[in-house]
Amino acid sequence: MVYKNKKVKSMRHETVDIKAWIDNRPVAGYQWLIMSLCFFIVLFDGFDVAVMGFIAPSLIQDWGLSKAAFGPVMSAGMVGLAIGALTAGPYADRLGRKKILLFAVTGFSLLSLACAFASNPYELAALRLLTGVALGAALPNTTTLLSEYLPERNRSLFITIMFTGFNMGSGLGGFLAAWLIPHHGWQSVLLAGGILPLVLLPFLWLLLPESARFLATRNAPASQIARVLNKLGGTFSATTKFTMTEPQAQHKAPVRMLFSEGFRFGTVALWMTYFMGLLVIYLTMGWMPTLLREGGLSIERAATITGLFQIGGTVGAIVVGWAMDRRNPNRVIATAYAMGGAFILLLGAFSLESSLLAFGVVAAGFCMSGAQTGLNAFAPGYYPTDFRATGVSWMLGIGRFGAIFGSLIGGAVLSLGLGLPLLFTLLSVPAFIAALAILANGHARRRVHKALLTQ
Repeated sequence: MVYKNKKVKSMRHETVDIKAWIDNRPVAGYQWLIMSLCFFIVLFDGFDVAVMGFIAPSLIQDWGLSKAAFGPVMSAGMVGLAIGALTAGPYADRLGRKKILLFAVTGFSLLSLACAFASNPYELAALRLLTGVALGAALPNTTTLLSEYLPERNRSLFITIMFTGFNMGSGLGGFLAAWLIPHHGWQSVLLAGGILPLVLLPFLWLLLPESARFLATRNAPASQIARVLNKLGGTFSATTKFTMTEPQAQHKAPVRMLFSEGFRFGTVALWMTYFMGLLVIYLTMGWMPTLLREGGLSIERAATITGLFQIGGTVGAIVVGWAMDRRNPNRVIATAYAMGGAFILLLGAFSLESSLLAFGVVAAGFCMSGAQTGLNAFAPGYYPTDFRATGVSWMLGIGRFGAIFGSLIGGAVLSLGLGLPLLFTLLSVPAFIAALAILANGHARRRVHKALLTQ
């Protein structure tokens, strides 16, 4: 009996590596709950990002605006997304993932409601900029928080499943807009975009935990960490010592750590990959309908074929995530980007009336969007907990400039009057650059790993 008491006492004073413990356990129901909550955040993120495109025709008509005058309103949100991503990460690494997520969801909910009451394009542009800042803070932190609660063996698949919520949210926005605008006007869509996340907010407050790995790096009370991990199937007490076996930030500013020795080259490579990927996607999604229409297709067929890109991307994201958990993730993503570039290149060789064109667009979307979503799943694993949110958010923020640049240069490129084969050739180049950049990141990652082993 005395022996048993001693054994219990020793177990209560055990030292637990949080990451190793999560990696060695099956996925629990509580982890599914965390993923579901993050999924809904991403869904509402996708809804809000796409909402302006759905209400634009009605709003332009009501206010008597030209398309050029409405341009700043459309781009304001995109600029805000970049600002939000760049600023939120460092705060999340200081204050916690959950706090920033709650702030972000509250922010874009209330600001979306405010957008519904804007009386002119200047007010709406300013409000959309602020809404974009809040939205930009949400996405990298859902990725970071979820990644820190998932075992490494299936982390990529789970994160890519979460990211399908973005596409679903965009689709939901289209259905809601089609139903609401004829009866209640464009304002009703913005009101829905504000009210629905507010309904989610109490559940986030009560059910979403702070990252246990973040708490450990901030020397939080063991009882606080134990409460969270016990929901995953643990039996820990307040006397358990929780540790993290990974490089420490040594109290430097999180942004500076991105450029520390060992991470500098890999960080730039990630930025280059994400920038080039979004450049291709936004050029394709934004300007392909116009390109196909000028090539002689009807508006309906041009829109349908372009939509196939997104459908292929949703399936591709899950397949790429699954493959990343079973193979070298750098090579999986690089292969997807390279194949995406090859399919885009082939689009120029297909006749616009050929069924092969539709197949090529689906295949290009499968590879490009699959690789881009896979990159979101890959980035959290590249950085230590101390500056993980900063690393993910800055990659997303820099990448947003690729989206902005793609949207801006599309019109200029089309105005050159180049033939379809040459246009698709130019469009494929950034995809091949992205493939080379992620391979360069893999080289940097292996170099860091070797350096850690020799220490």
